[in-house]
Amino acid sequence: MKLSSLRRAILAAGLGMVLTAPARANDSEAAIGIGGLTLIRSESIRLDTQELFISRDQVRVEYRFTNTSDRDIETLVAFPLPDIVLSPIARAPDFAAELDFRTTVDGQPAQLQLVQRASFRGQDITARLQRLNLPILARGEEFSVAVNRLQPDSRATLLREEMLLDGGTDGQTQLWDALWTVHTTVTRRQTFPAARSIEVRHSYRPVIGGRIGGALAADLRRTPEFLEQRQRQCIDDSFLASLDRRVAARGGAPDYGEVWLQYVLRPGANWAGPIADFRLVVDKGNPRSLASFCATGVRRLDDRRFEVRYRNFVPDRDLDILIVDFVQ
Repeated sequence: MKLSSLRRAILAAGLGMVLTAPARANDSEAAIGIGGLTLIRSESIRLDTQELFISRDQVRVEYRFTNTSDRDIETLVAFPLPDIVLSPIARAPDFAAELDFRTTVDGQPAQLQLVQRASFRGQDITARLQRLNLPILARGEEFSVAVNRLQPDSRATLLREEMLLDGGTDGQTQLWDALWTVHTTVTRRQTFPAARSIEVRHSYRPVIGGRIGGALAADLRRTPEFLEQRQRQCIDDSFLASLDRRVAARGGAPDYGEVWLQYVLRPGANWAGPIADFRLVVDKGNPRSLASFCATGVRRLDDRRFEVRYRNFVPDRDLDILIVDFVQ
């Protein structure tokens, strides 16, 4: 599964936090928070360690699980991906083709299954779309061609129910937009051997968001949008002072861009107890960039990377990282 950079990424609700752009911010994109390994609840499976590495290019997660019982436990392990709310103003990512999601168990590649379902106004419509030979992930001209093949009464029903939107024409083909929600999960069957530990590793390319322009300017710091962002990304006074100094040194021009990275830390942990040993490394990329995220005990490893370590960790919030890049 491959992932190209998703520009103009998902402006629809439910895929990340999209801030309303202030007047000086002339572009913004949503970050898509991915993460949250889940499994069928078991009091016999313990999560001993979790190591999480996050950069704008790659996310790596390493787990060590221990089965504390005297019998093998086989269960379904799932890695939920964010819902995709289809709309005519957002490009829907094709996770199957773009995410480059990989898993190994004790060093051996795991067989993964990507499961997608569709819903509309709280109702599962997967089987209905399959009967109509419509793709669940409705993207591009191929979707319009499939809609144009429908019987007129079937197409009219979808329009009347507001699951389908007339997209006009490109001069040759009648275009259509879908308005349902796509739910995606990467799953696998996993055996946890009796009384022993296994190592599970995931890697994928993150779906980044961001914004350009001076949306962090001093005269915008009382707006509800900034105050919400400040709380979510733990933007402190020292970060803002560094930003102001850099802007002043550049003649006051707001020639910087924001990069947003999100990771779901709260998966509804179904293992026994807290995470015994948790380690997070955030790589901001360019040493001259500024970074902010919510954590305690942050230690600088070098001019790019920051480390956080916790014992007996129970996540109470997801991770939301801000990186500010300046025009060279």
